[in-house]
Order: sequence, then structure tokens, then C-alpha cells
Amino acid sequence: MRMQKFFYACFCFWISSSSFATNVDPYSVTLKAREANVRVGPGSRYPLAWKFIRPGLPLMVLAEVGTWRKIRDVEGAEGWIQQNMITGRRTVMVIGQKRALLKKPDPNADVLAHVEPDVCARLLEIRGNWVRIRIERLSGWLPRAHVWGISKEEKEGRF
Repeated sequence: MRMQKFFYACFCFWISSSSFATNVDPYSVTLKAREANVRVGPGSRYPLAWKFIRPGLPLMVLAEVGTWRKIRDVEGAEGWIQQNMITGRRTVMVIGQKRALLKKPDPNADVLAHVEPDVCARLLEIRGNWVRIRIERLSGWLPRAHVWGISKEEKEGRF
């Protein structure tokens, strides 16, 4: 009887202290903190996996537990971060190679600048297969396939 009570108490403690993740349709956020710890689980008691030190990085949220968010970065690494380290302000990252930033969403449009890979930019608009971005004071268009930080299900809109 004593052993049953012990196991019951352990079970109740486990249930009360466990975190049950709510999977969500992936959505985009941006790292706002200058430094942010990424953990292997949803809580400060979990070991540190790595640390972000670059504000403005686009991230995808995959699951939620309380104030913790399971995120994926551009390299595919996943971990847990506190909600107050991210913002809904949208950014994207240029991927692949150097890309031509265009004046209009047209492959024949005038080139405004060339953008290096891994540059983060503010997302302004999605229009079909095109995105309008801002890098410092310059805004222009890139094909959607040339940036990371937009879910496949995401429709047209302004941000």
C-alpha cells in the first residue's frame, strides 16, 4: 500500500510538472532580443542548446507551451525560446546566392541593388510569388523562393 501511494504521488507530480506542447500551424516571427537562449525543452530547467546573438533573425514557430515557443531557424535547427524574445514584426532572410532587388515584381524590372545571402530584411508585402522587402532605406522586390521566413500556406498581404 505504501509503495502504491509513492507511485501515485510520483505520477501526480509528473503530470503537474510536465509540459504538454500544443502544435500549431507554423507561423513566422522575428528574434527581437540581442541575446536569446535556446533550450532543448520548454522551460528554464532544460539544458541550453545554443544562443542567438543576432536580433532580426526570422524564425518559424512550430509549437507552444505556456510562454515558450518551439522554433526552427533557417538552418533547420529546432529548440525552445521564451515568447518575450520574439516579435510578430516580420523579417525574411535572403537565401542561396547574391540576388537582384528589383523595382517592381517583374523579372525584367530595373535592378535597384544586389543583396548578399544571409541578409535579413523587413517583410513589407507578399504578392503572388513575389515579396517586397526593406533593407535599411531601400525597398524592392524579390521572388518569394529567394527568401526564408514565410510559410508555404501564407497568402498575399501587407505587413
